Order: sequence, then C-alpha cells, then structure tokens
Amino acid sequence: MKLTAEQIELNWKTLIRLIEDTFNSKRKEKLLEMYNDFQDRMMIAPASGQEHFHNCHPGGYVQHILNIVHYSKEFYKLWKDNGAYVDDYTEEELIFAAIHHDLGKVGDLEQDHYIPNPSEWHRKNQGKIYTNNPNLKFMTPPDRGIWILNQYGITMTENEFIGIKLTDGMYDDGNVQYLKSYAPEKKLKSNMQHILHQADMTTTRIEYEQWLHAGEEQVVVNTKVPKTKKEQETVDNMKAKFDELFA
Repeated sequence: MKLTAEQIELNWKTLIRLIEDTFNSKRKEKLLEMYNDFQDRMMIAPASGQEHFHNCHPGGYVQHILNIVHYSKEFYKLWKDNGAYVDDYTEEELIFAAIHHDLGKVGDLEQDHYIPNPSEWHRKNQGKIYTNNPNLKFMTPPDRGIWILNQYGITMTENEFIGIKLTDGMYDDGNVQYLKSYAPEKKLKSNMQHILHQADMTTTRIEYEQWLHAGEEQVVVNTKVPKTKKEQETVDNMKAKFDELFA
C-alpha cells in the first residue's frame, strides 16, 4: 500500500490547516515553527517499521495522525451521546494529544527514528521495511514527543500530557500503573485518555486491514484541497522529489 506524492502533499496541507484552525495564536505560532522545521522529514515518515503493523510506507505517519484525530472526534461523540462525562476536557486538548501521541516516531531534532532497512532479505521475507535508528538515544515515542515539544517551548495541560502518555494503553508496560489501578483516588479522572486509546486501536486496525487488502481496493484519502496554479506547482515538485526517493 502506497500513497502518491500528491496524497502526501494534500495530507500535509490538511495537518497544517488543522493546527491553524484548532489552536490559539500563542501556541499556534510555536507549533507551526516546529512543523516547519520537521516538514521535509515528517511528510515522508512512516508510522511503523513493518508492513503488517500499520502505515509502513512514505507518508504513513501524517496519514495516521489525521486518522486518529478523526476517530478521536468520532469516539468523543459516541461517548457523549451515550451519557459519558466529557466536560472535564476540551476538544483542543483532545486534538493536541491525538496529533502528538506519536511525535517521537519522527525522531529527534536532527535524525529520523525509522531508517530504510539495509537488509534486502528482511525486507522481502519479513516485511521489515524500516529499522530503528541505532544512533538515537532510547526513548519511548510519547516521551520523545513530549521532549520535542519542550524544545520548542510548547506547553501542554495535564490532560494533554496524560493523553499523550496513555494513547498506547497497556501495550506500553509503563502505562499499567495509570490504567490498572484499584484505589479510587488513583483512577483516571478523565475519559479523554480512554477515548484516545480507543481511537488509536481503531485507527491501527483499519490501517492494517487496508494493507492486508491493498490488492482489492485503493487507499482512500479524505482530503480535498482546491489547488491554485502555485499549489499545483508545489504538488508537481513533490511528485518529482517522491519519484527520486522512492521510485
């Protein structure tokens, strides 16, 4: 399963527009600075390193982020419509955590997290298209993402911090103490983290099935951005760059 250069470009525009429309001017300015610095790397970053995980292809990371924002909103509405308490956090907090839960998968300030696997055998026989960059200091993706946000002076609320930490649920052993608690005072005080985890599980499962059935159907990218002549030139340049890198 692959995204075209045009789809990658349109997904990036959608992500930037989401940031511009969601956050206030002070935080928005710092976020846009960070995304501008990461643009060349983030646009083509995969969401995982193995084909049978999810979105293991150029542009997979941004597509995954857009997907989890979509499903976070869907689950928020589902929980609210069925009587769950959702008034202790804002939509901005939900979107902020959804956008940045996997930020650490992009790498640090200079190096990518995923690099092309040099072993042809592993690529062909095990689907290990990418491998973790051995030059990076070890951090979990949520921890590295929070560290990156800190480098740009981007503040977050408690809800956002806990949301980023717990989106992976108990697939991350470090989250057990947050999620498996029997003392009332230690239980999560917001449903936002549960919604984010449900959204992430749903997103990754659907992305996996898209890969599994890639020969049967096309990848659908729900992104429609009208293009001016200048924007079309940008897309054409992106196509040329894409072909050069991944032909």
